[in-house]
Amino acid sequence: MRGSNFSVVTEFILVGFSTFPHLQLMFFLLFLLMYLFTLLGNLLIMATIWSERSLHTPMYLFLCALSISEILYTLAITPRLLADLLSTYHAIVFAACASQMFFSFMFGFTHSFLLTIMGYDRYVAICHPLRYNVLMSPRGCSCLVAWSWVGGSVMGLVVTMAVFCLTFCGPNEIHHFACHVPPLLKLACGTDVPIVALGVGLVCITALLGCFLLILLSYAFIVAAILKIPSAEGRHKAFSTCASHLTVVVVHYGFASVIYLKPKAPQSLEGDTLMGITYTILTPFLSPIIFSLRNKELKTAMKKTFLSKLYPEKI
Repeated sequence: MRGSNFSVVTEFILVGFSTFPHLQLMFFLLFLLMYLFTLLGNLLIMATIWSERSLHTPMYLFLCALSISEILYTLAITPRLLADLLSTYHAIVFAACASQMFFSFMFGFTHSFLLTIMGYDRYVAICHPLRYNVLMSPRGCSCLVAWSWVGGSVMGLVVTMAVFCLTFCGPNEIHHFACHVPPLLKLACGTDVPIVALGVGLVCITALLGCFLLILLSYAFIVAAILKIPSAEGRHKAFSTCASHLTVVVVHYGFASVIYLKPKAPQSLEGDTLMGITYTILTPFLSPIIFSLRNKELKTAMKKTFLSKLYPEKI
């Protein structure tokens, strides 16, 4: 391979859930239902925000952008997973694998950046209510959303280019259901692999940890401001506006830490595949449920918008 600057491997085999042949049909039905519910839940949130003028505020603009990123994130991974569960041919060409990695990282990090912005929005609303309309102007909010997408695109491009500039000259079986970084790095050869692995890990962990710390900082100021509110009703009302976002943050970063920060066991290939489901399918599935149930304004608007059309005599 000395002097070669191209990859011998032209396609990869996604092992995925083929190690559980007797459970593949059950997995297919379960993941299909969760995927359809994720799409329906996020589309319902977007339709409600679009149709209800009272929700045309920065907080719900960010929530709408978050729903879009979740739909696109699941679209990058889940349809391929579902197809593989019904097929015996699990090959994915080199370019398609790189595209899947790019889009999954792009939308995944966009999601993290949007959650950070939503934390900042709650901080401004509770700690600086008189300056809220100035700090969270329509143009400012649009710029924050745009920069989240730009940041996600940059992260996806950096990670994908770093991994796929390596040489793949040996086995081509990816022990995962998607083109995930750790199993791909195990297939790469050359002296650059440890450096790339370290660099990609540091970039991803720094970005995620940075977002998480900014959210924690926002909520530290929020809690301090809420505790200064004299009435219990006022404190409850202020905290209720943050409850859904805070719950999603805990779920999002909780599952992400399990995936990226857990110790690497030598014989954990099947375990890694199963754990990957928590972040790629379970988290997007739970997010619209949390926002729909724990956000009172959104829940009321959904009832008003959709139940009034189905059961007009009850509204």
